[in-house]
Amino acid sequence: MPSLHKAKLDKLQSKLQILHDLGFTSSGLIKMISCRPRFLKCRLSNCLDERVQYLEHLFGSKEILQKAILRNPSVLTYDLNNMIIPTVELYKSMGIAGQDLTLMLLSRPTIIPRTSLNAEKLEYIRKTGITKDSKMYKYVVTLMAISRLETIREKIANLEKFGFFEDEIFRLLGVSPLLLTLSVDKVQRNMTFVVASMKQPARVVLEYPFLIYKNLETGLKPRMTLAAKIDDMGLGPSINGPKVFTALRMTEKRFLKVYVDCHPPEIANMLMKCYADAKHVKRLAEKAKKIQHKGFPF
Repeated sequence: MPSLHKAKLDKLQSKLQILHDLGFTSSGLIKMISCRPRFLKCRLSNCLDERVQYLEHLFGSKEILQKAILRNPSVLTYDLNNMIIPTVELYKSMGIAGQDLTLMLLSRPTIIPRTSLNAEKLEYIRKTGITKDSKMYKYVVTLMAISRLETIREKIANLEKFGFFEDEIFRLLGVSPLLLTLSVDKVQRNMTFVVASMKQPARVVLEYPFLIYKNLETGLKPRMTLAAKIDDMGLGPSINGPKVFTALRMTEKRFLKVYVDCHPPEIANMLMKCYADAKHVKRLAEKAKKIQHKGFPF
């Protein structure tokens, strides 16, 4: 770990002691340092007691605070009065507090430094039609808050290319806010497959949003390939009409049981080979991609 080579031993030991006093075990410290070695270069002692006391009250217990720190060690370095408290108060003013806020802080570790809400984002939230008593409300607000305006606009424009009206897009985001976490490329590829290969109208995703989330290479394509094979062989049960959406939502085990294992061994092996071959088809230039090993994503 190059970032630790020049660290002064006495300061390093002091920081490790601080973390140990917070209840972290050796395995927790190793995980934190391995993924984020530069974290130990930060100043931890400034107003630490006050910060920890506030965070422990916010998360409800020391154990949950430890989980939050493991997911984002930088939470111990954020300015309490200028960053942490204003962000928490902002979400409280939006109706997100208590366990809902804790859940969001744990699931989205970068909420505190990345949150920003302006008039345009608030208008986007309003357009989703989501109400504060909805289970999706906290997801809509937090994902809008941590996303850049340029990114939100780009993702809305991407869906408009498939013929969606603005009000349809925002209703979709209200029902399925995690769409904001998907890349433009991911949405384009899935939507193109739904329209071009499945021969479905683009608006079918308004009723079945999972079609956008489903892995294209290991989920949608192989199952539709098997559906065509079953149809070509005149076998049953077939995968067509409304059954398509049911089949695509099944777990792998359930899908194979219903559409492959129900046949005699010889036919089942043939169908299984077709399905397995379809799953092993790589995207063009997929092998050329460089694999990057990353620690914490922030």
